[in-house]
Amino acid sequence: FGDVVNWDMVPEFALQSISLVPGANPAFGLNTLGGALSLVTANGLNAPGLRGEFSAGRFGRVKGELSFGARDEDGWHHYLGVGAFEEQGWRDHSAGRTGQLLAKLGRQWGDEDLSLSVLAGSSRLVGNGLVPWATLEDDGSQTPDLGQTRRSAVYTHPDETRNQLTQLGLQWRHQLADGSLLEALAYARDSRRRTVNGDEADDPAPGEPNAALNQTATRQRSGGGALAWSGRRGPHQWQLGATLDQAAVHYQQTERAGTFDASRGVVPVAGEDAELSARVSGHSTAVGLYASDTWALQPGTHLTATLRLNHAQVRNTLGSLDDDTGVFEQHARESFRYRSVNPAIGVAQQLGGGVTAFANVARNNRVPTVIELGCADPDQPCRLPAGLQADPYLKQVVSVGVEGGLRWKVAGGLEGSVTAYRNDNRDDILFRSTSVTGQLGYFANFPRTRHQGLDLESQWRTGDWSLGLGTAWLDATYQAHGVLRMGERNVTITPGTRIAGLPRQQLKLAADWRAGGGWSLGADLQGLSSRTVAGNEDGLLEDGATDRVRLKLPAYALVHLRAAFKPAGGQGLEWFGRVSNLFDRRSASFGALAATRFDAQGAYTGTEHEALFVAPGAPRAFQLGLRVQL
Repeated sequence: FGDVVNWDMVPEFALQSISLVPGANPAFGLNTLGGALSLVTANGLNAPGLRGEFSAGRFGRVKGELSFGARDEDGWHHYLGVGAFEEQGWRDHSAGRTGQLLAKLGRQWGDEDLSLSVLAGSSRLVGNGLVPWATLEDDGSQTPDLGQTRRSAVYTHPDETRNQLTQLGLQWRHQLADGSLLEALAYARDSRRRTVNGDEADDPAPGEPNAALNQTATRQRSGGGALAWSGRRGPHQWQLGATLDQAAVHYQQTERAGTFDASRGVVPVAGEDAELSARVSGHSTAVGLYASDTWALQPGTHLTATLRLNHAQVRNTLGSLDDDTGVFEQHARESFRYRSVNPAIGVAQQLGGGVTAFANVARNNRVPTVIELGCADPDQPCRLPAGLQADPYLKQVVSVGVEGGLRWKVAGGLEGSVTAYRNDNRDDILFRSTSVTGQLGYFANFPRTRHQGLDLESQWRTGDWSLGLGTAWLDATYQAHGVLRMGERNVTITPGTRIAGLPRQQLKLAADWRAGGGWSLGADLQGLSSRTVAGNEDGLLEDGATDRVRLKLPAYALVHLRAAFKPAGGQGLEWFGRVSNLFDRRSASFGALAATRFDAQGAYTGTEHEALFVAPGAPRAFQLGLRVQL
């Protein structure tokens, strides 16, 4: 429903570089509340020749990539790449596959550069989610449940998503006589998504179907363009630009009664047709104007200022099934407008010896999505994701970020940075319940959430060794009073309540050694501290409880190994191997408080028990492969 990246459609084989720009930088447009990722793909100019990679590994994983790029003397350049991935998955019923194709054709002549690109992809992926790890008693004592009985178990299935994407892009660059650069981009995108999810039925009576098969279909057609003019004059390096993005979205959801089989798969009830439960048709338009200038105040001192104006309009027509009458109702068309002026300013000062101090402050905004605008009335609450209503206005989210620190690149091959930051989201959009005992809720603006912390990263290269260190401290909290619906609970929020799922500390270590004879060896360690469980942020296991029981996912550390071998005279060949989770550590990346109706062996009981659900981490896996570059 929103501005979502289909990561399964990104052509990994063609990525030349990935850059992370932290903070609420308005230069990148809407939604960059915490940062922006810039992905640069290959073309015939920077990736000439034939490149290929094939690998296979545990759990039936097979991956293949092949690309070819070239440049002609008359300025023409072209690139063609394909990638495919398939695996059976380490969890039950989790087989998946993806495939992408990227083609580029361009020409450089004089001061002109024109490039046309086509991206196409399809995927069938399984999103098996949380599984009950332990059932809970009122005093917080735990009894092992399905997730501990079988590490590969899933709660219910199927949980399948199919994506299709076709995207065209046209880029043009023109170098002007005064040295400035004029750039333009136009794109058109068509994406389709179908999902099927086997879920529990809502409070089934004895003898009635105990499951439901929920299916969705989404189609989004979008397009737009961007124009930028940049250059350098005296102490100023500047850029002016404008963007236009439009999208049309059509969505519908159906529900069909079913029953669970022995594997907790949902089998549709014979003779029961799928029932339309929600439908949305929406259109959005976003326009942006921006200007940016980096001013060299004096040698070693640079001031950067950015200003952007965002204007967006969201229009939609909603339809939903009335829970009381059972009649599908079409609601009146809605239209909402949002504007925001977002400034940013930063300064960098060279201190000498390869050390630079920096500080930035920036503001940006996010516009509510169709689903949020479709469920925003406390008098007409909805049971997500089926209930959509014609609802009141939601404010846009406005983020203000401040950061400062040091960067260094000194003699001896040592470089890195240390950064302290704070990001405040005002009017954050969260799901809230209508009462402390009800099951329904609505989206509403939450006054403020905050992410603040300290990041340190450093690399040291000496001789045949390369070492890396990264550590982070994060304090992610709610900064206002409220009641939020979290899974099976209504959680009372107070200022300072931690946001679930985010660790306070992270540690990453890396080491690589060029061992000689064509060999290179490496290892990584990734460690995370304990994390709060969703639905237990206030320390309670159920609404109305008086005893506080704090649930936390335990800290863990994983070790990964890698090796590569380039045979002498191998003419661009390289063998490689990886081992993930070397010591086969059990871990969980997210946890939530919810109710289970199955026992520890996975048999349906129909009786609800409070349980800790977790997203389990993958066990030990290996991969072997071959790369070729000609």
